[in-house]
Amino acid sequence: MVLEGNPEVGSPRTSDLQRPGNQGSCVLSSPGEDAQPGEEPIKYGELIVLGCCEEGGEETEAQRGEVAGPRAHSCYNGCLSSGDKGRRRSRLALSRRPHANGVKPDVMHHISTPLVSKALSNRGQHSISYTLSRSHSVIVEYTHDSDTDMFQIGRSTENMIDFVVTDTSPGGGAAEGPSAQSTISRYACRILCDRRPPYTARIYAAGFDASSNIFLGERAAKWRTPDGLMDGLTTNGVLVMHPAGGFSEDSAPGVWREISVCGNVYTLRDSRSAQQRGKLVESESNVLQDGSLIDLCGATLLWRTPAGLLRAPTLKQLEAQRQEANAARPQCPVGLSTLAFPSPARGRTAPDKQQPWVYVRCGHVHGYHGWGCRRERGPQERECPLCRLVGPYVPLWLGQEAGLCLDPGPPSHAFAPCGHVCSEKTARYWAQTPLPHGTHAFHAACPFCGAWLTGEHGCVRLIFQGPLD
Repeated sequence: MVLEGNPEVGSPRTSDLQRPGNQGSCVLSSPGEDAQPGEEPIKYGELIVLGCCEEGGEETEAQRGEVAGPRAHSCYNGCLSSGDKGRRRSRLALSRRPHANGVKPDVMHHISTPLVSKALSNRGQHSISYTLSRSHSVIVEYTHDSDTDMFQIGRSTENMIDFVVTDTSPGGGAAEGPSAQSTISRYACRILCDRRPPYTARIYAAGFDASSNIFLGERAAKWRTPDGLMDGLTTNGVLVMHPAGGFSEDSAPGVWREISVCGNVYTLRDSRSAQQRGKLVESESNVLQDGSLIDLCGATLLWRTPAGLLRAPTLKQLEAQRQEANAARPQCPVGLSTLAFPSPARGRTAPDKQQPWVYVRCGHVHGYHGWGCRRERGPQERECPLCRLVGPYVPLWLGQEAGLCLDPGPPSHAFAPCGHVCSEKTARYWAQTPLPHGTHAFHAACPFCGAWLTGEHGCVRLIFQGPLD
């Protein structure tokens, strides 16, 4: 899946992070009218795409042999396979706009359904139309809100969509071609961010179209609230999960909920597009927290606050960890060759000669070799020469998207079966986090490439052999 939008990514102003009441708030960056010359602009937060990966790349000489290894992955592990260019990126910063563009509910009208199109002819007026029957509709007009900035996310490439999102097929790989039908709404959701501290960000289902309208047709789930207002759900829904304990070393996955058009929180429907809504969860809100996951039925996004990103490892730290791992001179226990993680600057076309490979069932790390294949188990099944366990044998790749990491711990664990490497707490968190798939299924997946995780734990502790000298 791919997002398009504002390419600027930066850090929050330290002074803003230290203000009282800023814990758990969302801050992003973009020049704001309150910014002073020389000051860094304010950011509300960042959206990071989970698990976009394409199969590709050339095969190594060893892979062309009789016992071929898996094809290399050209993965959006920190950037797009073709590079982050312009509006096409793997992570996006939401920034305070020069002028507020937020909207808020104002007046509600009851109108005859055939007259709805005429009533909504004013493109400058934001509104939500609820079709209750062929003869009766309710239109809620929205008015300008000078205290918020609005950002819209969806599949549409029209100008009113700030971030364009496309589907990924199960286990990674972009859904392409005329037969690939997207399940993401053209106007999937909108995020409203307060322009003043603590810069709270709230998510709402559905976005406004080119006519500044949201239409909930006769078949859409919609209802009148106890206070006489209207609310509803989009066809495939917008799901949100807030992590328990924040996005940190002590995090645990939360519970998936559905967000309504008006930002209320509900339990999940029986299936993604069922007309019967879930139960209202009054104790929870649509406020995004550090580590909140947003699922659009085909793409999953991670929300990070600037304060949370300050706790995440930096690219310099990730590179230092790579160099430290290589400085230990790990060896293949059979071939006795020295192994080394390649530099991210090299790209990811195919594993190189020193690339570490792992048996994902046991965690023993080797160099590439062509023996131990168990054809009766499948083309990727190998027998570990140390412990005799049979399972996938894949190259190891260091995770390069720092925003997906819970802590700056050493790269000690790998996801199974893809081989992406990160810290133990990061690996265990994502291995325990079910991500929505299809109409009602959930699967844990690698956050770096989107491959569905397998095995008892979804990840494995890496066992390196040090140099014999």
